[in-house]
Amino acid sequence: MTLLERVEQALDSIRPYLQTDGGDVSVLEITPDNVVKLKLLGTCASCSMSIMTFKAGLEQAIKKSVPEIVAVEAINLTDINDPNAINPNQL
Repeated sequence: MTLLERVEQALDSIRPYLQTDGGDVSVLEITPDNVVKLKLLGTCASCSMSIMTFKAGLEQAIKKSVPEIVAVEAINLTDINDPNAINPNQL
C-alpha cells in the first residue's frame, strides 16, 4: 500500500464525522520529506472549529496510522486570530 493510500485510509476513519456536518478533506500532496498537505472542503473550510478538527482529528489520525509522516498542514484553516476561531488550547 502506498503512502497516499495509507493517508487516505486514515482520513476515511474521520470523513463520516466531517460529512455529517457538510464538510470533507482532500489530500493535495505528500511532499518528499513526508509532509501531508490537506485542503478542508465544504463547511469545514469556514468552520470556527476547523483548528480543533484539524489538530484533534485529522492530524492525529494520520500520524497514528502513518508514523513516517512528519507533519500535517492544512492550507485553509480558519485563521487562529479570527475572533470566531476556537483554539484547542482554549478548552
